[in-house]
Amino acid sequence: MSYTRLVVANLLRNKLRTAFTAGAITLAVVLVCLLLTMPAALDRLLESAASDVRISVHHKAGLVYSMPESFARKVRAVDGVEAAAGMVWYGGAFEESGKVTFPNFAVEAEHIEAVYPDYPIKPEELADFVKYRDGALVGRQVMDKYDWKVGERVSLTSTIWPANLDFRIVGVVEDPQAPLFWFNRKYLDQALESQFGQGLGIMGTIWVRASDPSMVGSIMQTIDDMSRNSEAETASETEKSYFANFFGSLQGFIRIILLVTGLVTLCIIFIAANTASMNVRERSGEIAVLKAIGFARRSIFGALFGEVVLISSLAGLLGLLLSIGLTTSLRNFAGNDGLGPMSGFILTGPVVVQGLFLSLFIGMLAGVVPSIGAARKPVAVALREIF
Repeated sequence: MSYTRLVVANLLRNKLRTAFTAGAITLAVVLVCLLLTMPAALDRLLESAASDVRISVHHKAGLVYSMPESFARKVRAVDGVEAAAGMVWYGGAFEESGKVTFPNFAVEAEHIEAVYPDYPIKPEELADFVKYRDGALVGRQVMDKYDWKVGERVSLTSTIWPANLDFRIVGVVEDPQAPLFWFNRKYLDQALESQFGQGLGIMGTIWVRASDPSMVGSIMQTIDDMSRNSEAETASETEKSYFANFFGSLQGFIRIILLVTGLVTLCIIFIAANTASMNVRERSGEIAVLKAIGFARRSIFGALFGEVVLISSLAGLLGLLLSIGLTTSLRNFAGNDGLGPMSGFILTGPVVVQGLFLSLFIGMLAGVVPSIGAARKPVAVALREIF
């Protein structure tokens, strides 16, 4: 009998134990592979959502503070600025009173097309957005969530401003990663002025589009210098940096998940090592007989060590196949249901290599100690433990 057949026969001796051990290693590989795709998926989300020429200008003290409305006009006059659009958070609630379920902003409608030329919005819908004072542009994700249609009227109850407004949906932003609701800031401005005699007069955030990516740094510096020592000093940042700040807590959560995954993997190693030790203890007599009839220590070590490495390798391959199937299903699910961020879960080459290395590492670490111990144990000692 060859060593390969001997290893396979020993693994099939206790099929249930072998299956449970392989299942534990498979689960560890699947878990690690899926979680290793999360940082890369987050980076892909930021790359796809952010432009390399758009800049966010907001108050230095934070997003809850405002800037004068006139500052947007100054920003448009900066050298290298192609367009700029100011926005104010409206905080409108649709279904539940006091609960905002999607972001909604009062925006400078006439500048949206120039600042966001990469957004999938039909030209005629952009024209209607500027034409109708009560018009609203809504992201595809929000449209599907509430089953809204273009031309439908919706009402929002503001949690910030004493003005509850009724809107006409004039267009859709066909981007599953943009759950937004934009409406003309003049509509809110007039509503406040008619009720209180004073309009908005402020900007919450000014989004700037640079004419060239190489000028982004100088534009940000110029804008911040313009507001220095004023009551509303600004802090400019790229669109990618702006979104990354919102995902900061998620990145910390990912680190915690990866730490827990490492601990789970360590537990799997101990489980596999315990299983290998049990196999060796149960076959002490056989190992003693093999030594007595002339099998070398190296051969016995190779046979025992090969069992653990073989089962961990096969379990690793199964785990990789399951990981590929799960990530593919996630991408299909994301595409069918508008869950754009989930489409970033892609099992890349480095992740596959790491998954295979993990399975081999588990097998080698779990099998080396019991195999060395069994190979070095004298025949007399092994037989004495049995009888």
